[in-house]
Parts: sequence; structure tokens; C-alpha cells
Amino acid sequence: MQLLYVTYPGDSTTRFDRNYYVHSHLPLVMEKWRRYGLESVAAFFPEGSGEGTIAICACCFRDEQATRNAMTSPEVREVMADLPHFTDAQPSRSTSVPF
Repeated sequence: MQLLYVTYPGDSTTRFDRNYYVHSHLPLVMEKWRRYGLESVAAFFPEGSGEGTIAICACCFRDEQATRNAMTSPEVREVMADLPHFTDAQPSRSTSVPF
């Protein structure tokens, strides 16, 4: 298993539509990348002043190769093109393996 974290930095002025993200974007991600080995997605919204990380997505892939396959798939364009529908933040990605 490999986890892909997508983090969204921002502050109190950063636009982020949580409802759209959870109910539209994450289902799109699941639909497009399930065939490559995406097993689940989860969204987290840290509490606080609104400074720093405003949202985190944890994508659980079958393995490292599945993550690579999804990130290099033609569907990446469609997933990335959906970002303006819910945010003006620039996301970053990192991966890890669970203990």
C-alpha cells in the first residue's frame, strides 16, 4: 500500500469549497484512478486560524506502481482541470507507506 497526500496551503482569504471537494472532486478522483489501483480517498480539514494547510486528501493506492500509473495517466489532466471549481490554492503532493 502507498499513501499519496495532496495538501492545500492557504490562509483565511484562500477560496476552498469543501462541499464541492468532498461531494464532486473526490468522487471524480476515485472514478478516474480506481482502474490504476486507487482503493480509497479521504479528506481532512485542519482546525485553526486558517493559516497554513487548509485541506489534506489521503489517497490510498494498492502499491507504489499504482500511484505512478495514476499520476502519469491521461486522466490526470481531467482531475487537475477540476481544481478551479473548488479552490485557488496550489496543491502539493507527497507519498508515504504506512507502518
